[in-house]
Amino acid sequence: MTGGNYKFYMLGVLVVIQAFTTIDNVVIGFVLQSIKLDLNLSDTELGFLSGMAFALFYSIMGLPIARWADRGNRVIIITAAMSIWSVMVSLCGLASNFVQLLLCRVGLAVGEAGCSPTANSLIADYFGRAERPRAASIFMLGSSIGMFFGYLAAGWITEAYGWRVTFIAMGLPGLVPAVLAALMLREPRRQTKISAAPVEQPSLRDVFSTLWRSHSFRNLFFCWSVASFFGTGLGQWAPTFFIRSFGLNTGELGAWFAAIYGVGGALGVYSGGYLATRFAAQNERLQLTGMALVYGFCGVTAALSYLSYNVYLTFALLAVGHLAGYTIAGPLYATVQSLVHPRMRAAAFAILLLFSNLIGLGLGPLAAGALSDVLNPWLGQESLRYALLMLTPGYLWCGWHVWLARKTVAEDVTTIEAAQLGQAESGAGAMTAEAGLSTKPLDPLAASLAANAPKSQ
Repeated sequence: MTGGNYKFYMLGVLVVIQAFTTIDNVVIGFVLQSIKLDLNLSDTELGFLSGMAFALFYSIMGLPIARWADRGNRVIIITAAMSIWSVMVSLCGLASNFVQLLLCRVGLAVGEAGCSPTANSLIADYFGRAERPRAASIFMLGSSIGMFFGYLAAGWITEAYGWRVTFIAMGLPGLVPAVLAALMLREPRRQTKISAAPVEQPSLRDVFSTLWRSHSFRNLFFCWSVASFFGTGLGQWAPTFFIRSFGLNTGELGAWFAAIYGVGGALGVYSGGYLATRFAAQNERLQLTGMALVYGFCGVTAALSYLSYNVYLTFALLAVGHLAGYTIAGPLYATVQSLVHPRMRAAAFAILLLFSNLIGLGLGPLAAGALSDVLNPWLGQESLRYALLMLTPGYLWCGWHVWLARKTVAEDVTTIEAAQLGQAESGAGAMTAEAGLSTKPLDPLAASLAANAPKSQ
């Protein structure tokens, strides 16, 4: 594989890994109702399993793993993380009570924590600023691919064989991309000569303070956290909503969701990356303007979908909203990459995921489940519908933070690029100085030896 083509090959492997790590989010949402009946759990307990049990350890472990990724071998990290993920998803199918399932979810979270920040760090090393929106969008296609096959398989397997077999069938194949990563990915740091003045990795305190001083990053941080809270709360409970409110079985629901989240998501993700690269390359301000408008549109369609009592209209509104919403993914990831120094990229994504997952994955599904339990005495079977409706204004909140970020993003990106250029020039100067010192003769004998030394070819 030649150097020019390798980055696309590497991106393809990372897409496969992203597809597998998305499957868990699909599976857990599909089997909540089955687990509830089998293990006799409340909606609040289900919300904790699908949210906080995963998010807490995903967030806590994500930061030290990301710090390792910013200085170590990212191929080893991805391989180990993917292997742990695969084993723990499979073990979820063997759990016989709440505690066992909780422990499996914790282990799964640790494995998944090593994938996304590490993969984003690799992508940013291989793709420049103008290419990043499209590269990030292609990487995020893995989520849509995972959703498409995950929904189809999870719906059919759960209906035919139950939730336990679903976990095992979805988990074990994850060992395949782990092997692919180990055999075929390359760590670029191992192929680059260490300069005469190596750059020391910034401390965690420096990373936090640097990121917080960036007005644009700070607003995208809040957007990411808010979007995770409301989006995960809605997404994790969406299959259960259709089962309870419309009486759909998991097989039929899987086909609908595969089309909406899989096909629609893939079209949205790729379109967002294409449009950003084609019409707004290196113009993050324009990209963020479009994202803010899309968030507002998604809030309206989401609210209308939960107000509808016609199943086909509800599916149509969700499809339109998610197609638009997925256009945000690639440009948002690319903007964050451009706002962060290369030595901080994995840590920056881990920090984003730390808070967004604790707030979003941890509390989003839990909040939706708790709201459903509170509303149940008055609304009965429809309590979940109105609990989810109460979460839809969160999209407008996200759009507001993106709108604020657009005001300073050009200045912040310029500052980062200037810092990188200054560091590169400093490193080049240090190497030149060292080269001059190393060629200066120390004594006449050394000068004679140097003059008569054979020239390398």
